[in-house]
Amino acid sequence: MQTTVFNPIQVHLLKMFNLDNSIHGLSELKDVLYRYYSQKMNNRFDTLWNSGELNQQRLDQINEMDLHKL
Repeated sequence: MQTTVFNPIQVHLLKMFNLDNSIHGLSELKDVLYRYYSQKMNNRFDTLWNSGELNQQRLDQINEMDLHKL
């Protein structure tokens, strides 16, 4: 049997989950995490766009890719 070692973020989240195990709490947590990672993703896209690494031509190429095969 393999032992799982949790990183500090996982340990902290597990401790937090113990405080509120309701469906409403889960929904709120999902919303907070979604907004957090969406903002990080948008910031990264803005950086790539402003640097020229991402442009409309590259977006069109990505749009045509089958991302499930990656």
